[in-house]
Formats: sequence, structure tokens, C-alpha cells
Amino acid sequence: MANADLMAIRNRVASIRRATPRHTHLGRMAALFLLPSAAFILALIAYPLCNVLWQSFHYGNLVDPATRGYAGLDNFRTVLEDEDFLPALWHTLSWTTLSVGGEYLLGLTAAVVLAQPIKGRAFFRGVVVVPWVIPIAIAGLNWMWLLNPDYGVLNAWMVRLGLLDNPHDWLGQINTALPTVTFVNIWRSFPFYTISLLAALQAVPADLHEAAAIDGAGPIRRFWVITMPHLKAVSLTLIVIHIIWTAINFDFIWVMTEGGPLNASQTLPVMIYKYAMQDYDVGAACALASMSMAFMASLFFVYFYGNRRMRS
Repeated sequence: MANADLMAIRNRVASIRRATPRHTHLGRMAALFLLPSAAFILALIAYPLCNVLWQSFHYGNLVDPATRGYAGLDNFRTVLEDEDFLPALWHTLSWTTLSVGGEYLLGLTAAVVLAQPIKGRAFFRGVVVVPWVIPIAIAGLNWMWLLNPDYGVLNAWMVRLGLLDNPHDWLGQINTALPTVTFVNIWRSFPFYTISLLAALQAVPADLHEAAAIDGAGPIRRFWVITMPHLKAVSLTLIVIHIIWTAINFDFIWVMTEGGPLNASQTLPVMIYKYAMQDYDVGAACALASMSMAFMASLFFVYFYGNRRMRS
């Protein structure tokens, strides 16, 4: 019996040794096929990021080539001492929190409604995607026209309905500029949540709802106890991704307000653009960009390792 076991072990070791060269060859072939993608990532992502980090510790000016040299932490000090930094940071936090929260709530509501057996469901599922496919520049310009205090359609409707006494300059007032852009961003981005959450809703086993209904659980109870736990992974992924996307979003705010009026809607990405393209201070722009990247990277690692611990 011992000889038979020994022979089986020897045969197993021999088969593994014969398979190893094949696996090594496949691994080398896979690495070879991945080389173009790796080179592409290094050229278009890794190198620019490293260059931004390098420039953040050096003086640089787009119109004065003589302004150069090692700056140490001077660029970071310039950013932190700027009187517009803290307001821009607060605007970024407000813009991101309100946008992501509004997008999730509206997207979840739309997904739950479109998951019901309503008449014309296929049509509404197609229509809900329209805001997401409209380019940001076109959407921003259209909303600027709709909200214009002189000839905007929405202002005219609200006046006729008695909601406003006079047309309001939504994008030209300090108190309403950022909330208005946030509303437009929610309108455009919530379909992405709707599509993702709708797919997750359709994967929830129907027998769980049937069993809970037999036990006397109502629709709201079933939603919180059965549906929401099944949406947890998708929801967390959507929220983290959109926090990063929204916090670094530049297009919408620049198209609609350019950070105004009086910097009332200026966020950190807009501030980076102004440092680089209006003040021509590349060092300060790279320093602020590096600070933003550090925050986004920390958020990603918290999500990544937290997700791994939850799964384990």
C-alpha cells in the first residue's frame, strides 16, 4: 500500500513538472500581449502623473521660461495661503456631496419604478438614458439658455405658474449659482445610477420577496430587508466612483459659470485651471492637483481594502 502511494506521488510530481513549462510559456505569452496596454498606460497616465508630482516641487511659469528651479514646499504654501482655497474646498465638498446624494436617490427611485410591470416600461427605460448620452458642453449650454433671466423658458414658465414674481438669474446670483449647477449635474448623471441599480434589482431572487410577503412583511419592509442588502455592493461602487468623478469634474461648472459669480461656484478643479491658464503658475497648479490626487488615492485605497475586508 505504501509503495502504491509512493508511486502515485511520484507520478503526480512528474505530471506537474511536465505541465510547468507549458504554464510558463502561457504566462510569457500573456505578458507579451499585455505589453502594448502597459506601454499605453505608462505613456498616457503614469508619466503625466509623475510629471505633475515633479512640477509641484518646482517653480514654473508658462510665459516666463526663466522662472524655474527647485521650490520645495513653496507651491503648496502658495495654495494653502490663497484666500480662495478654503472657499473652493468647501464648494467642492458641497458640490460633490449634494451631487452624489441626489444622483443616488433619484437613480434608485427611477430604478425601482422602472423595475415594476408598468405600461410602456421599455419606452421609459430608453428615455431615461437620454440625459446621460448628451455631451456635457451641450447640456450646459442648453441649461444656460433655459435658465436665462431674459428669454429662458423655465423662468417664463415659473413666472406664469406663479412660482416666481420675476425671472431669476439662477446662474448669476451668489446664493443660487452652485446649487443650480449641482441640480443640472444630478439631472445628467442619475441615469447611470438608474441603469446600474436596475440591473442589480433584476438579479434579486423573486422567491425571497414571495416568502417575506407570506410571512406578513409589507413592501417597505421587504425593500429595506431584502432589496437594499442586494444593492449594497453596486451602491458602494457607484458612490465611490462618482465621488471621484464629481470632485474632479471641471466641464459643467466651467461651461455654465466659469466658477462665478465672484468665485461662488469655484471648485478645486476650476482653481487648478485658473492657476495654470490665467495666472500661468504651473507649480501652484500642479501642487493643488497633487493634493487632490492624494485625497482621491486615499479614498480609493480605503474603499478597496474596506471592500476586501467585507468580502473576507
